[in-house]
Amino acid sequence: MQARDFKNIIFDLGGVIINLDEKRTIRAFAQLSSLPKTTIEKRILQFEAYHQFEKGLISDDQFRNALRNEYKIVATDDEIDRCMNAMLLDIPKQRIELIKSLNQHNIFLLSNTNQIHYTRFNQIFSETTGERSLDAYFTKAYYSHLVNMRKPDAKIYEWVLKENELLAKDTLFLDDNLTNLEGAQSVGISTFHIKHPSQLFQLFL
Repeated sequence: MQARDFKNIIFDLGGVIINLDEKRTIRAFAQLSSLPKTTIEKRILQFEAYHQFEKGLISDDQFRNALRNEYKIVATDDEIDRCMNAMLLDIPKQRIELIKSLNQHNIFLLSNTNQIHYTRFNQIFSETTGERSLDAYFTKAYYSHLVNMRKPDAKIYEWVLKENELLAKDTLFLDDNLTNLEGAQSVGISTFHIKHPSQLFQLFL
């Protein structure tokens, strides 16, 4: 597959542009919770309130309280945010430079995220580049909690296509999650599974 043959390229954020390690969040919550670590691992960010939070349907406070109940923890808001954000690592400058080089394409960001993560990854981006927001590098950025939709629901991909007058056949979507790729495929978008972020550089040789 030659990624540069596509007019439109849609990037996922976590595991594609920013490095992730969900085990760090599991360990952080396990230190606060009365539940076994294995139980937290099974439930990690998979309960219904989290999906609602990613769609922007509940507030930060409502989510934190739901998380306290789900994981049986007593913790301050700051402690919960620290645990949530433990998974967010760095944004290598080489990936930012790669995105900047794709100025002959329409490039988009499509991320399942939430307000707690959104605040933190913009801080990481600012610390890395001195700039305020990653959004400026894209034709448009879509965050699930701001559009009230999330991957892999077909309607979020359809929304991106319709709002930007894109043809699915001219569009490539890059994600590290197979379920999200299947959602994009269901509306005719071509996909590529990013198993390791270094593949980005191979795609755009």
